[in-house]
Amino acid sequence: MTLRDPASLLGAFGRVAALAVLVGACDRRTAAADGGAASPHVVRARVAFAEPSDDAIPPGAEGDAIRLGRELATHTFELLPSHVGSDLHCSSCHLAAGTTPSAGPWVGVTSIYPEYRSRAARAITIEERIDECFERSVNGTPLPRSGPEMKGLVAYMTWLSAGIPKGAEVVGRGFARLERPPNVDSDSGKKSYGARCATCHGLDGSGRRNADGSYAVPPLWGPRSFNIGAGMARLDTAAAFVHQNMPLGQPEKPTTWESYDIAAYFTEQARPDFPGKSNDWPRGGKPPDARY
Repeated sequence: MTLRDPASLLGAFGRVAALAVLVGACDRRTAAADGGAASPHVVRARVAFAEPSDDAIPPGAEGDAIRLGRELATHTFELLPSHVGSDLHCSSCHLAAGTTPSAGPWVGVTSIYPEYRSRAARAITIEERIDECFERSVNGTPLPRSGPEMKGLVAYMTWLSAGIPKGAEVVGRGFARLERPPNVDSDSGKKSYGARCATCHGLDGSGRRNADGSYAVPPLWGPRSFNIGAGMARLDTAAAFVHQNMPLGQPEKPTTWESYDIAAYFTEQARPDFPGKSNDWPRGGKPPDARY
């Protein structure tokens, strides 16, 4: 989808009443990528992953809201510079605008929120979860809850989740769970990074821009990358993402061990701090690979 005039989309959505957020159960089957869940004893119904067709986008203002949400997912720092402190999009981690299994997909996500998160020690709404990503994963600031941008993102996620029963979990939700190998080696990871990743992400991890200055590849560390509070700053999450999805578009993926080595290397590099880190996991349960 090409980037259209965001102002017209924002204006059209101003006529829409707020969409209701589908309410999900407060427990989930597996731990979240950021260590968010703490009730693994409840087993969710599992449903097949199915992305809706663009033909299913409704006409009128509701459709405009959905399209706006998708534009924001794929052009986040360009459209929301006052809320994004990095050179990242939502789709930098939630690949293909949240439609790729095992890459943090948004398909089915509104069916399980509100959801209990041990990092917050309470159930949070989908809007709060979105703001967590803005504060951590794009190193920015929360969106206004009643603004068209937040409503557009929720509308898009809700559209992607159409037909998913309330409380059910789609196959491929989150990131693949790997068994961490012994003796993860960031020095070996540096070599693998240079051979496999640096062509796109740069030897200095700063990413890459197109000749016209437009966005091409996200930075993996440095001042314009995600901060230490992001899920991708954690070793297990980063390794799972690398193993399942990188190099992007290439059939040959690194082994689990190599993925862990690569992730160990780039997650250890300098990146922005997260000011609110002292408030995380107030009742315990902090995962061992948290960066703080």
